[in-house]
Amino acid sequence: MSVKNNSTLVYSSNSGRMCPSCSKPVAACTCRKPATLTAKGDGVVRVGRETKGRKGKGVTVISGIPLPPEDLKILARELKQRCGTGGTLKDGIIEIQGDQRDHLVELLQARGWPVKRTGG
Repeated sequence: MSVKNNSTLVYSSNSGRMCPSCSKPVAACTCRKPATLTAKGDGVVRVGRETKGRKGKGVTVISGIPLPPEDLKILARELKQRCGTGGTLKDGIIEIQGDQRDHLVELLQARGWPVKRTGG
């Protein structure tokens, strides 16, 4: 009776998650495409307000900013400080706590980006 051994290493305590294709750490993976440096879209930064999935608490959502992930993180920190609130960066979308749309539209337009308000 033959035993098939199709198992591959999924996680290593030394290097973290492993790529299933090339069996290298995800950070050093050679088989996947490099992450795109800019956000996909039409070049317009959109600023809106969402409450979905937050128990009625509103957050201001900023999407479509044409910056690499490292610069997005720095921008998110600066916007949170300018608004005096908390927030986060998830999948290239900046979330700022509260309804900060007016203030954020002004700040983003001052950087030279075309900005549109979304939602109601």
